[in-house]
Amino acid sequence: MSVTRRTLLMAGSGGLLISQAQAASTQAQDAPKPVAGGDVLRIAMPAFASNPFFPADGLGDNGIDMELAHGIAAQLGVEPVFDRSAATFDGMVNLVSSGQADLAIGKLSRTLQRGRSIVYSRPYAMLRQGLIANRLNLARIAQGKPPEQIIREFTGDLGVIEGSSFATYAPTTFPHAQIRRFASWDLIIDAIRNGTRHGLPR
Repeated sequence: MSVTRRTLLMAGSGGLLISQAQAASTQAQDAPKPVAGGDVLRIAMPAFASNPFFPADGLGDNGIDMELAHGIAAQLGVEPVFDRSAATFDGMVNLVSSGQADLAIGKLSRTLQRGRSIVYSRPYAMLRQGLIANRLNLARIAQGKPPEQIIREFTGDLGVIEGSSFATYAPTTFPHAQIRRFASWDLIIDAIRNGTRHGLPR
């Protein structure tokens, strides 16, 4: 039996995205269609690296998500073609929702906004959320108060990656913070080490 969009959604992993419009069309016709068109599977991934999931564009096929992508294409009997043009995670979602990619693989978080145009597969990894802070700055701000109280009521600068899920959630989770958007995780880390910003992971 061939692998179809329906069976892929049932057995796939959470870092994958499939166009909601395409999935709805499939259900309406009551006949699953192949995910891939022709002899290729168009797979969207970000241009940047996120170890151990995927390397930067042009740096090979190592990584959990790269192996997953090749495995899906092999099961479908097609050639994987990677689109690494997305500069952000949201950009990768847009490639799928616009029909420029068949699916996306890349350690994606679920957001309501993304869910309006795409369908998520079952998650293949559950990652804990975390907060990274410059300890000296945090101690100065806390002034002896418990750190968790300062974090809950945080009013300072908070760094997020542009086009990530935290760029969406941070203003709600930390309504009194000044949200600073960065192009990459490395830039956030550099800012924290310099003592100028606080950062959240993607």
